[in-house]
Amino acid sequence: MLELTQRQRALVELGEALRASGYRFVTPTPETHRRANQRAAAGATAARTVRDIFGWNRPFGRADLPAGLWALAEAADILAPAAAADLVTSRVRFSTLEAGDADFLFVHSAFPTVASDAVFFGPDSYRFARVLDQVVTPGGRLVDVGCGSGVGGIVLAPRARQVVLADLSPPALELAAVNVALAKLDDARVSLCESDVLSNVTGQVDLIIANPPYVIGPDDPAAGRLYRDGGGELGITLATRIVLEALDRLARAGGRLVLYTGVPIVSGRNPLRDRLDPVLRTHASRWSWQEVDPDVFGEELDRPAYRRIGAERLAVILLDATVGATGLPPR
Repeated sequence: MLELTQRQRALVELGEALRASGYRFVTPTPETHRRANQRAAAGATAARTVRDIFGWNRPFGRADLPAGLWALAEAADILAPAAAADLVTSRVRFSTLEAGDADFLFVHSAFPTVASDAVFFGPDSYRFARVLDQVVTPGGRLVDVGCGSGVGGIVLAPRARQVVLADLSPPALELAAVNVALAKLDDARVSLCESDVLSNVTGQVDLIIANPPYVIGPDDPAAGRLYRDGGGELGITLATRIVLEALDRLARAGGRLVLYTGVPIVSGRNPLRDRLDPVLRTHASRWSWQEVDPDVFGEELDRPAYRRIGAERLAVILLDATVGATGLPPR
């Protein structure tokens, strides 16, 4: 059973109150978010709705939020002073997501996500959930590696015997637990694990899913962490490590890895595929690569890191690999 702290319980109550009010918000890319807020500020439009407050993350005053929601926000300790006097901002955002027949609400970090322990949610979360809904069939024990807000494991929980939400970040696991409660899952089947990839995950694993950071880190490390940063060299270092550890762990009949990530396309080639295909030929019985979206976050290409490698575009890809299935020769 997941035991929630007082702060986590207040976040759950706040989320449930927002949902009961009809709250809906789709979180865009950071660049779109910045532009929308910049436009609102230029028009002297202050936060007046809960979408402004918990979606667009705009400053607001006490009179802009119903008393009950304000009390829950205080109990959850999410009110931070804003630049303007007598105004505050929320330290978290709430986003809605539809997957299959289910309608989810996720809490995640405030905008902008520059802190080293920020818990991300955005367009990749929606694409990841949609892909998982399409390709994953009911199965056994599932591990969501680098779970962040818990999107992958939570969306697939009804199809799994057991779900492990694994992340190296305690703040991510804290919010993931809240999101499990908001999804009203049977938390006896859901566990949290503080783990660097699979290092602390014990027991049998049938399915590993992952949506790791894939954008090359900031050109100036002092600038802090930005949305999607952390992929290392070419943005594929962490993804490569996850695949290698997963293949080793899934060395049993029918073990499966579903990796959703992004890669820079250089001279028409996918460097992650070039690096991993030799390994897959040895360790996987079958696998496939798919471009989920051929062109995302194009503004990143203006950065020196992408100019140096000659990146033509950033593509979102899916690797679906099975380990140890019988009767299927490597291809």
